[in-house]
Amino acid sequence: MTTSELIVDDLGHADIPRCAALEIVMFADDSPWPVAAFRAELNAPYNRYFAAREAPGGPVVGYAGISTLGSPGDLECEIHTIAVAPTHRGRGYGRALLAALLAVADDCGAPVYLEVRTDNDTAIELYERNGFVRSGVRRNYYQPSGADAYTMIRPAAASTQSPGSAP
Repeated sequence: MTTSELIVDDLGHADIPRCAALEIVMFADDSPWPVAAFRAELNAPYNRYFAAREAPGGPVVGYAGISTLGSPGDLECEIHTIAVAPTHRGRGYGRALLAALLAVADDCGAPVYLEVRTDNDTAIELYERNGFVRSGVRRNYYQPSGADAYTMIRPAAASTQSPGSAP
């Protein structure tokens, strides 16, 4: 009997077709990203994307991306996506991908923003357990379904504050 591992590593160009195929399965009602969108995201120098796999070098079963925007001393991060194949949900892949994204933000001392469907209780609970709070609602954010989204924010991690700054 073999046991799968939880591997989180960098998403590469070779992973793009698998991600685009997963998008169709997971987001058919809300404009799934095509191959070209993933390519553009990976090519942007301010973005970082991660893959979740069951084994080193294995196929992608989840992916996540974050951008770091602004100028040094005034950076903020925005989570673009966290997605886990339906067959792999509930196994900690989403939590591991979120941890990788938050490490990027923590390394530069930036707050993190995201949008999440208002009916995605599992994701909302994960974000709240990781320090995010709801800061607004975007009506009809997801298209073409018209689903609403919460805007959520996690303040910059206290451990990344510069010396002499207030806690």
